[in-house]
Amino acid sequence: MQIHKVAVIGSGVMGSTIAAHLANAGIPSLLLDIVPSKLSAKEEAAGLTLEDPKVRNSIAEGNKTKLLKMNPAPLLVPEFAERIEVGNLSDDLGLLSEVDWVIEVVVERLDIKVDLFKKIAAIVRPGTIVSSNTSGISLQAMVSDLPESFTRYFLGTHFFNPPRYMKLLEIIPGPNTDPEIMTFISEFGERVLGKGVVVAKDTPNFIANRIGVFGLAVTLQEMLRSGLSVDEVDALTGPVMGRPKSASFRTVDLVGLDTFIHTANTVAVGVPAEKDNFTLPEFMQTMLANGWLGDKTKQGFYKKSKGPQGKVVEVLDPHTMTYVPKKSVKFASLEKAKAAGGLTEKIRTLVNGKDAGAEFAWNVLKPVLLYAATISNDIADNISGIDEGMRWGFNWQMGPFEIWDALGVKTIADRVIAEGGTLPPLVEELLAKGNERFYQKSESGEVSYFQAGEYHKKASSPYAISLKQAHKDGKKILGNAGASLIDLGDGVVCLEFHSPSNSIGADILTMIHKSLEEVDKNYLGMVIGNQGKNFCVGANLMQILLEAEEENWDDLDYMVRQFQNGTMALKYAKKPVVAAPFGMTLGGGCEVCLHSHAIQASSETYMGLVEVGVGLIPGGGGTKEMAIRAMEGILPGIQVAPDYFFAKRFEIVAMAQVSNSAEKARQLGFLRADDRYSMNPDHVILDAKARVIDLARSFRPNLPKKYKVGGPGVRATLELALYGMREGNYISEYDQHIGKKVAYAITGGDRPAGMLVDEQYLLDIEREAFMSLVGEPKTQDRIRHMLAKGKPLRN
Repeated sequence: MQIHKVAVIGSGVMGSTIAAHLANAGIPSLLLDIVPSKLSAKEEAAGLTLEDPKVRNSIAEGNKTKLLKMNPAPLLVPEFAERIEVGNLSDDLGLLSEVDWVIEVVVERLDIKVDLFKKIAAIVRPGTIVSSNTSGISLQAMVSDLPESFTRYFLGTHFFNPPRYMKLLEIIPGPNTDPEIMTFISEFGERVLGKGVVVAKDTPNFIANRIGVFGLAVTLQEMLRSGLSVDEVDALTGPVMGRPKSASFRTVDLVGLDTFIHTANTVAVGVPAEKDNFTLPEFMQTMLANGWLGDKTKQGFYKKSKGPQGKVVEVLDPHTMTYVPKKSVKFASLEKAKAAGGLTEKIRTLVNGKDAGAEFAWNVLKPVLLYAATISNDIADNISGIDEGMRWGFNWQMGPFEIWDALGVKTIADRVIAEGGTLPPLVEELLAKGNERFYQKSESGEVSYFQAGEYHKKASSPYAISLKQAHKDGKKILGNAGASLIDLGDGVVCLEFHSPSNSIGADILTMIHKSLEEVDKNYLGMVIGNQGKNFCVGANLMQILLEAEEENWDDLDYMVRQFQNGTMALKYAKKPVVAAPFGMTLGGGCEVCLHSHAIQASSETYMGLVEVGVGLIPGGGGTKEMAIRAMEGILPGIQVAPDYFFAKRFEIVAMAQVSNSAEKARQLGFLRADDRYSMNPDHVILDAKARVIDLARSFRPNLPKKYKVGGPGVRATLELALYGMREGNYISEYDQHIGKKVAYAITGGDRPAGMLVDEQYLLDIEREAFMSLVGEPKTQDRIRHMLAKGKPLRN
């Protein structure tokens, strides 16, 4: 079974962004919507009629066009929109016979869905997978009158918005779904679409929205009862409680108040016994009537505007329905929790405090924990799926059952009983059997979860390698404070960075050389990767600043030489080296990748040579590599002016451009044509390992060669562009000064155009430019500002 093409029916925000994510994964799609009932003013002016194909496809075409304007971008690169073909439901429904999967994303009305699925069933080829992206309407009700030959291939596939960025994909079996189809879509979702897949039961709102919306409803009710403000609630229900920075009400603003209310009503109607749990306060209906829907209408629980002093953020006072200035939130329990070490201690400190903030936190956390344990068997096959659903769908750091374990099941149970509450049967059963945790972990690292009176082994993905588990299993070959060399099996090792922020310092450079020696003797090749927050944020800026302030120029020069030696050792290694970047891959992290034999990136890799932002130029071989790649753009034997090729690479370095995806990194020249990326970030290490094995079959080390330089003429062109930008006030005078250093290094200094030079020459002028800048006060000011504020200073 394979999926080569997909039809997405319904081109609204959800449908079009699902089509976009399919495009990201290399899957073309057919995006269909209804035919408009009337002409737009623009169409009338153009003399079009309702029968013109351009008009008949205009809804789908318009929504496809909107993809290019959305922020955050749903497409890895705008060009991927070409993988989406548009049409309409009146003329093009017959094209469904050509696709392998149909995804329905139309309005949430049962009658419309029932009618649509009858039409789809009459057209699709036998064995075509058909799914609904409903957020809670009964799957059984949608296809109750359709034959078993259709319903065997029918299921729910609930993508979370926005599909490119939200990891969760809930799949829901219909009344007759073939288990093989469930298995296939689960694997396809994980491996091809990069999703965290959770199997849910056919109940209103499934897993994540059922619990997440319940939690938000409880938060609203407790806010009104306690008298706390919107900003106080968000301070208490954000990262300190293991929730995202958007906390409660910023999340509603991001999702949209109308969407939130609709989702709450789905459970209120679908599960009458829980209607009171999902009854929302009256003031939210007023917000809905006023059109205060959140970010998409520029105001919701928060309102942003521009004032004399810059951006002004106001919050809604639900009692007066007016906006008031956002305030600094102070609770003793909150401050203590923020200072506590680790998430478990933060939550424990917060809910055990003695002030109004602690009382509020406990009163919103307790119902969620009890609710999850009460309905777990109704909504999911196991508690693990519930925890994964909340982590992947709502960006919680811990799911409800993980929080039960973290705080202590018996501790929570005793407090609930002491407060006059009742324990869910699942909790009573766990404790009655003498257990105090929902999860158990064996010495070998296997995780089991409690279900139906006993523990069951949790299935693990065959595509995910855990470096943390590898350490526990004694797979570390050698290491120091900054990095470790891990045996991945099959003759492949992984050089794992684990310094603070994975910044590159002397310890990592030492490990690069030691690792390559070890690989040369005993292994097929090496992956460079880790599973931290980001791949690498660059060199150790604090160390550079301290040496510069002490005027230890020889030590700094030695440091830069060592960095260059490290990256060059990677480039000329005798065994294949594959970099596995993800997330922020900046400065030195990017330079490590540029010198590897191949890159196996995560699709969400944000790569760039950003040294100009701290007043420097790339000094670890990055400038040299961009110069080489400029000339690689010219085919051998073709005589062209090199200005364009150098200008493109120069702009990328001088403007500190960072890719917003791995595919964009390819366009910027950081990835080569044969470099690859994985849609699922959890699979990057395994895929990089496979790439090493593939390269090792016929690997030949790189041999030194010489490269043509751009010369002073090209440099003059680049400097003229800098002059124009300075005159237009787009850059500062110091930006222009740094840009000239970049131009000098990238074009080969004073050597004449076309002269052949070796890499060491390019490294030397790169290092000299770096050293000349690091001693300047304005560069040191930029480094201090970056270390203190986390953003560049334009001085």
